[in-house]
Amino acid sequence: MNDQAQGLRNLILHQHQQKQRDSTSTRILTVTSGKGGVGKSNFTLNFALTLQKKGFKVLVFDADIGLANIDVLMGVTAKYSLYHLLKKEKTIWEIIERGPGGLQFIAGGSGFQDLIRLTEEQLDYFAEQVMQLNGTVDFIIFDTGAGLSKETLKFILSAEETIVVTTPEPTSITDAYAIIKMVSSMEHSIRFKLLVNRVSDWKEGRQTADKISMVAKQFLKLDIPTLGFVYDDSNVSKAVKKQVPFTVQFPTCAASQSISRLADDYISRQSQSEQQEGAVKSFMSKMMKYLRQ
Repeated sequence: MNDQAQGLRNLILHQHQQKQRDSTSTRILTVTSGKGGVGKSNFTLNFALTLQKKGFKVLVFDADIGLANIDVLMGVTAKYSLYHLLKKEKTIWEIIERGPGGLQFIAGGSGFQDLIRLTEEQLDYFAEQVMQLNGTVDFIIFDTGAGLSKETLKFILSAEETIVVTTPEPTSITDAYAIIKMVSSMEHSIRFKLLVNRVSDWKEGRQTADKISMVAKQFLKLDIPTLGFVYDDSNVSKAVKKQVPFTVQFPTCAASQSISRLADDYISRQSQSEQQEGAVKSFMSKMMKYLRQ
C-alpha cells in the first residue's frame, strides 16, 4: 500500500513538473516572517534546494535588507550582488552566483537599500534586466526581511504569493498574524501560506497553524492554508555552523525529511488556476508602481 501511495505521489509530481516545463511562465514566491530568528532564510535556502533536487530550476533572490545571509548559509562568497546591477556595472546574468548543486542565487548586498533612490532610467534598466529571467527558471524565490520594512512590503505586494514562516512561540505567532493583517489590508489578492518551523511534533505544528488560520478567518475573512511543518532538529544548527545547507549535510535528518514532504505537497497542490502566466512581468509591473510612489 505504501509503495502504491508513493508511486502515485511520484506520478503526480512528474505530471506537475511536465506542466512547468511546457509553460514559459516562472513562478514567483516571497518568503517572510513577522520577526527575526525563526529560521526564514534557512527555510528559503533548503526549500529551494529541495525543489531543485526534485527537478525544478530555482533562483533565490536574497532580498533581506541589511541582513542578507543566504550566501553565508551556503559558505559561498558572492563576487557580485544586486548593487552591481543597479549601478549598471553588470547584467542580470553576470550577478547570478552558484551555490550547492549549482543552485542559482543573487546576493542582495546593499543593493536593495538603493532601490528606493533609483532614477527613472535606473528603474527601467532594473525592470528590463529582471524580466529576462522569465522562462529561464521555474521558481524565483525572494527571501525578504523579517517584519515590514518599506522594501520588504514592496516585494510582498508585488509577488502575489507569500510564505509566512513562524514558530510555535507566542510572539512569533502574534507577529506572523500582524504581517498578514497589514499586507492583506493593502492588497487583497495576495495568497498566503503558513510554514511552522521548529515544531516538536505534528500536533504542535497543527495547533500553531490553526491559531493563525482561525483568527485570520474570523477577523480578516481570509483562508490561510498551511504549507507544512518543519521539525525541530539539532542537525540544523550543526549545518549552519558548517555553512552547509542541512538538506545537503544531513539529507535524511528530520528537518530535511520535513522539507521534502512539504515540497512534494506544494508542487502537487498547484492547480492550473494558480499558474501565473507572465508572472515576472506582472511582478515587475507592480514593483515599479510601488517604487515610483
